[in-house]
Amino acid sequence: MTARILRILAAVAIVLLALAPAGLSNFGVGLMNDIGIGALVALGLVMLTGIGGVTSFGQAAFVGIAAYSTAWLTSVWHVSPWLGLLFALVLTAAAALSIGMLTLRLGSHFLPISTIAWGLSVPLLLSNMDALGRHTGITNIVPVNIGGWSLQSAGAMYYLIWLCVGLACLFCRNLLQSRQGRALRSLRGGGALLASVGADAYRLRLKLFVFAALLSALAGWLYAHNNRYVSPSPFDVRASIEFLLMAVMGGLGQLPGALIGAAIVILLKNSLQDVLPLLSARGGQLEVIVFSLLFLLLLHRARAGFCGFVLRKLGPRLKPAMPPHTEVAQPLAPRQQPQAGSKILSVQGAVKRFGGLVAVNQVSFDVRAGEIVGLIGPNGAGKSTMFNLVTGAASLSDGSVHFLGADVTHLSQRAVARLGMARTFQHVKLRPQMTLLDNVALGAHLRTGAGLVAAGLCLDRDEEARIFHEARAQLARIGLAEREHELAGSLPLGTQRMLEIARALVADPVLLVLDEPAAGLRHAEKQALGELLRQLRRQGVTILIVEHDMDFVMKLVDRLVVMNFGSKLMEGDPAAVRRDPQVQAAYLGGAV
Repeated sequence: MTARILRILAAVAIVLLALAPAGLSNFGVGLMNDIGIGALVALGLVMLTGIGGVTSFGQAAFVGIAAYSTAWLTSVWHVSPWLGLLFALVLTAAAALSIGMLTLRLGSHFLPISTIAWGLSVPLLLSNMDALGRHTGITNIVPVNIGGWSLQSAGAMYYLIWLCVGLACLFCRNLLQSRQGRALRSLRGGGALLASVGADAYRLRLKLFVFAALLSALAGWLYAHNNRYVSPSPFDVRASIEFLLMAVMGGLGQLPGALIGAAIVILLKNSLQDVLPLLSARGGQLEVIVFSLLFLLLLHRARAGFCGFVLRKLGPRLKPAMPPHTEVAQPLAPRQQPQAGSKILSVQGAVKRFGGLVAVNQVSFDVRAGEIVGLIGPNGAGKSTMFNLVTGAASLSDGSVHFLGADVTHLSQRAVARLGMARTFQHVKLRPQMTLLDNVALGAHLRTGAGLVAAGLCLDRDEEARIFHEARAQLARIGLAEREHELAGSLPLGTQRMLEIARALVADPVLLVLDEPAAGLRHAEKQALGELLRQLRRQGVTILIVEHDMDFVMKLVDRLVVMNFGSKLMEGDPAAVRRDPQVQAAYLGGAV
């Protein structure tokens, strides 16, 4: 199924939505309004939970903050609902920013638990404030007016609600196809992956958290002026669970899933409210049980939701949307490279202790521009720990690291990457559901600067064209130019390692640091990797390679640093290292 067919289906859906009020009763239009409002909250959860990996059970609280904000401002102070919208957005954003800064550094199950805490506290606070009507709430909220036309009826509000839904979906779609979107889609790959390309995982999650809260705020504003009455009960944790159920049922990670999930949950809820009272006098309690069982069933049987089911069935016929080729795009500004032979990396007396264990003990070496230096040793020699110390992924217990003349001993991995050090990983870190082109384009994150708002409003198209021009050049460099539309998860291990190198090269590094790139590769794949690295050296790329495969590096590097039991055993050219009795003993297991 091509992108053209998908666009036709989207156009048909828009036409049907536009004509829906003409064929629906007032009750049906009201249901559609509820679906649109729910879809906005679910869309935020698709972005926050499905894309960003942050599970929230408190989004209804943000809806309540916005609904009460505009209700209080317009009812008590008699100002325009449009000023109420601005006030609701600002207040909700401030609340989300404060809550996010306090909770997003929590890991594991503590983060979802914390969302339950503030999801409970906000409705409790609303129900105990005299100015907000306590449990009674606020009534007689003024309707929205556009140019003297009052949107007092459900039919009039219908078009405003669904216009907001459409614009929000378009904004999210644009965002996910941008520099910021690639970083957001990589959040599930871990902080180390993002730090290696100069991105900050915490800040990205915080932005996403606030953005999802703003979508909830927009839903709350629409809810208040659509119903013209607010009370605390619709904004409790149970409502938050329903919003999360919408996102899960429609399909986390798929934008259409928010609309589909909202429609399924609200229509099912309405049907249950009609049927369950006929079966029991406690129909309201049974409704909670039914939804709880449905949630559990989804988690066990269909975690990908409706959209995931469709994609699984149609996957072979679907092609990912690809950015157009832009031959006239200007290349990204290159980094000024140091003069060949100049010292770019200096490690002096590096020590790393883990309690009583000394993993790296007084190791020193230099790397000069234009050479390939190998850091080798048997398993357990401390190579990977040394690698993490150099790149900033781990902190030194003693000693120092200087890069391009700057002391980077105490800098983070992200800060070191911004100075011009790009890396790969021993265990490949790619985003399997992203295309080869998107995975490589992620490497240009630190060379570009378009933000979330610019991406959502499509103000970054020129920058995106330059990014993809660079990414395609690096894909061609590793021989994958014709496969840019494939998903990275479908590649064999050897090709994935090549792709990781291409992503690092897009960053235009001063120093390329490779962590055991030949691990797990077959002989032919090692030969291809070796030829690529030799080509990069001829083109002036400086490389530090951490490897335990001596045969591979002997034919590749200019100089070797050999480690054993955390200490530097020797340093020299490959021939001298091969002849050294201590090195031979270490690799044969005879060193003491």
